[in-house]
Amino acid sequence: MKIINARLRGLDHLYSVECEQGVFSRIEQQSAPLNAKDSEIDAQQNLLCEPFVEPHIHLDAALTAGQPSWNMSGTLFEGIEQWAKRKALLSESDVQERVLKTVELLLANGVQHIRTHVDVTDPDLVALKAINALRPQLEPYIDLQIVAFPQEGILSFPNGKALMEKSLEYGVDVIGGIPHFEFTREYGVESMRWVVDLAKRHNKLVDVHCDEIDDDNSRFLEVLATAALEQGIGEKVTASHTTAMHSYNNAYCAKLFRLLKMSKINFVSCPTESIHLQGRYDTYPKRRGITRVKELRAAGINVCFAEDSIQDPWYTLGNGKLLRVLDSGLHSCQMMGYKDFETALDLITINGAKALNITDRYGIEEGKPANFIILQGANDFEVVKGQGDVLWSVRQGNVLVERQPSSLKQAVTF
Repeated sequence: MKIINARLRGLDHLYSVECEQGVFSRIEQQSAPLNAKDSEIDAQQNLLCEPFVEPHIHLDAALTAGQPSWNMSGTLFEGIEQWAKRKALLSESDVQERVLKTVELLLANGVQHIRTHVDVTDPDLVALKAINALRPQLEPYIDLQIVAFPQEGILSFPNGKALMEKSLEYGVDVIGGIPHFEFTREYGVESMRWVVDLAKRHNKLVDVHCDEIDDDNSRFLEVLATAALEQGIGEKVTASHTTAMHSYNNAYCAKLFRLLKMSKINFVSCPTESIHLQGRYDTYPKRRGITRVKELRAAGINVCFAEDSIQDPWYTLGNGKLLRVLDSGLHSCQMMGYKDFETALDLITINGAKALNITDRYGIEEGKPANFIILQGANDFEVVKGQGDVLWSVRQGNVLVERQPSSLKQAVTF
């Protein structure tokens, strides 16, 4: 396969890209635009970049909004209550049908790498078994990581530790946690050290729902980062949400950031969901409730964006479009300067790949798997500004998505 007239991120000029046997075999600068007949894909001076990465989504709960009832308060905790009701109704066919529909949405919008949190506070592990069984069917289209996620706690849920350990038998790649939902601070602290120890013993990654609350006293992030630092596995550890950081005082954050940089842990922010769920107990002023994305980036700490939910008890919208999430996050986090736009796509591409620990096989480089997308626009700024379509999505040289650029027939001009 040969792609011509492509823009590459951060580079001037046009490029030709060749793929052989599923890998990038040649990336070469063009001296002038080439004729479309000389290639399989004419990028038409649009941006060729790495596939989108969805580093935090709940596939097991997707497409269940309003079942059996709606989250009327819009709070995180009522969402957990509603999901507990729906969880009791799960079956293998129910889970798999919804997962496949959701993955189709993500694929159509340029996602090729997914990390999904799957609730294992279920004695029968129905969703985990169902999603793990889909791996062979999904493998040609996406890389899938499964997180053992204890939605109702590890120490606060009956046999929580045993269920987490049992989940290792069903293909989990990542160990999760939810310390702010444990009954006590002591339970939360113990759970963090236990999660990191379990992951270290079984050579798994870690991704914790950490401090997803407006409480400025919720400070399990420091415990997670310290445990990761002590065990020397910080680059394999991700702290998701960390919305309490929005409420921390600046003096404490200055101290905390020193630890975070030393630990080398990753961060995932879910801006559309966080701005919806957080601040629910405020009158005015009302918090955005999103972690300090701008400050984390400025400190050189890896942070990425995720959608989190697609039509579930926590978030009734969602359509698989990470460009929508990126646009919302840039606004909510006040990252609207041109320098922010120049590298905006990092938040849904390479930063997510780093959190997933897949950078060895991710990127537009000769010798790496020929996985890429072509976006409407010449650079990050134009893509974000125009919210353009994913024109092509190609995986190991095979076309997954192809669409024509949207066009406008305007009846009135001035």
